[in-house]
Amino acid sequence: MKKSGLLIALLIFAVAAHSQVITSKTSKNVSVGFDVFTDILTKTPADMKSRTINQGFNMFLTYNFKVGDGPHIFAIGAGIRTHNFYSDTRIANIKADTIVFAPIDDKLDYKRSKLNLVYIDLPAEFRFRINETWKVGLGFKMGMAMDSKVKYAGQNVESGPSLIVKEKKVNSLEKYTFGPTLRVGYKWINLFAFYQPTRTFQRDLGPEMYPLSVGLTITPF
Repeated sequence: MKKSGLLIALLIFAVAAHSQVITSKTSKNVSVGFDVFTDILTKTPADMKSRTINQGFNMFLTYNFKVGDGPHIFAIGAGIRTHNFYSDTRIANIKADTIVFAPIDDKLDYKRSKLNLVYIDLPAEFRFRINETWKVGLGFKMGMAMDSKVKYAGQNVESGPSLIVKEKKVNSLEKYTFGPTLRVGYKWINLFAFYQPTRTFQRDLGPEMYPLSVGLTITPF
């Protein structure tokens, strides 16, 4: 996650630096936004119980093109997205050709078990403005897997010590994902949804997991 964290920091720094030098006219053509969401897994392995809240984060920068003479725009840009999937399972071997989520023994005391995925996104969106305050965004984005890891905090054996186990580079992930996006908002705050109809893992090499992300978008710039 250090590499993805560095990229996020660099992206935030670039946006902050950029926002200091753009003119008011240019700033209307550039939007910076942050999505804070939870993931609902619409399909999970039979033995997996997913946590109710699976917090995620997305940051994006888009360039806006006016559509005709009206207030509506078409936006295209880039972003970075991170998902955290919490459950009562662990991946048996993240380097195996076939990824298997195994239930955690009920006799073990543990705090959390999660799978973290990071993607670079290319979003595109039509934004329809109503009365200069309300807006609706219909879009689509494609993502490329950039980083992955698992983290487990708890016992490995009964009566054993509590450990924190981190492993990077989960095997057999789909390289590319895509899906539709929806935003409905008032001024700078929006309700947000993204559905990923593509597999998280490659076919026959991991479980079927299709996240539905629901949350809030904040667009301060």
